[in-house]
Amino acid sequence: MAEVFSLEASSQELEAFFMHSLFSIRKELPTTVKWALAFAAWIIVVAIWAALTHWKVVNTFAVPTPGEVIRAFPSLWTESQLLKNVTTSWLRIGQAFLWCAVIAIPLGLFMASFRWVYDFVNPIAAPMRSMPITAFLPAFVGLFGIEERMKVIFLWFGMFFYLLAVVVEEVNRVDNALLETAYTLGAKRRQVLWLMFRASFPGIFSSFRILYDIGWTYVILAEIVNRNGGVGAMIQTAEQFHQPDLVYAGIIAIGVAAFLFRALLTFLEKILFPWRQATQSATQAPAAVGASQHRRASVSHGN
Repeated sequence: MAEVFSLEASSQELEAFFMHSLFSIRKELPTTVKWALAFAAWIIVVAIWAALTHWKVVNTFAVPTPGEVIRAFPSLWTESQLLKNVTTSWLRIGQAFLWCAVIAIPLGLFMASFRWVYDFVNPIAAPMRSMPITAFLPAFVGLFGIEERMKVIFLWFGMFFYLLAVVVEEVNRVDNALLETAYTLGAKRRQVLWLMFRASFPGIFSSFRILYDIGWTYVILAEIVNRNGGVGAMIQTAEQFHQPDLVYAGIIAIGVAAFLFRALLTFLEKILFPWRQATQSATQAPAAVGASQHRRASVSHGN
């Protein structure tokens, strides 16, 4: 009888745990649960993909099966020079990324600090964030040709206005009390600007992950013009010769490459700004304590 009560208590505690862990607002989950959910999500996606191609719900002439895509990876690595093309695309994104940071960060700092700079630049920058950047590609080809310079400038244009808006927002979030304290201690204008940059840079750095994803989105389009290496050229060539298995394998390879670099940026953020993680943990601790107490109360009520 005691074992029965123990099993009932355990099941109730487990049920309470899942209810309060999975459905609590902003409640962080254990790492094992996160990995299990991610694995399950991809299993479902691949299963749906396999079912659609197996029963020919979609045109199998254009959409390969998962098995065909897997078998295409060795050819993608050797014949299509996957590593070389990914490196080429990454270097193009990296150059545009660097120029974005060099220009957008100081300009955004000045826009958030001096209202006349904001009122002068924002009427141009704000509409650009709403425009379809891909429509500008013919203009960039006309202005800069079809060589490497055009690709880098096009990528810079696609990322710049997003980063500029993020910089302005993050600098505006710096508490005025911090600035008043600096002025009270005798800080000069350039020192206050440096203080605002240091206070806002962790948030700006967090946006680099999304900025990098935007770069991968536009690099495919830029590399279709004058296919001189890169993953966009690789995929377009496979499409031209009607090799859908290589096309899908290339798309997956792009996703993996982008994920790995995004993970690197996340790791660097934790190393460079550890206090941000500590702050997040501190804000989640009260919720975790409350959930734990609720679970114990539920189990006690069940007994």
